[in-house]
Amino acid sequence: MEGISDIKIIGIDEKRPPVIRKEPYIDIFFKLSHQAPTDWCKDFNSLLTGHASSPHIDEKNGRFIESWVRTPDEVMPLLVLLKQTITDCTCQYIARIEDSARHSASRDMFANED
Repeated sequence: MEGISDIKIIGIDEKRPPVIRKEPYIDIFFKLSHQAPTDWCKDFNSLLTGHASSPHIDEKNGRFIESWVRTPDEVMPLLVLLKQTITDCTCQYIARIEDSARHSASRDMFANED
């Protein structure tokens, strides 16, 4: 079973290859290695709120990062940004889980003292 630390971009969604629209924009859908948890997706989306190319993950599906670029030259910088955001998001998510576990353990410890 894959864990949260194993989430990474593994390619482009085969069912939705990049499409150049007339605006001109190129819609691009990056495929993740496995489905991300809803809370992780919310964190990811929050980290990229306001970014020019609007990268986001459907929180229910958790398998694809949807975004767009204006030119093919913008794909690699976007990919670098997304990879770093995945790393940051995973660290933030794990830290929150560990903090919650510590908080729960200390609460249990004090509850057992009564």
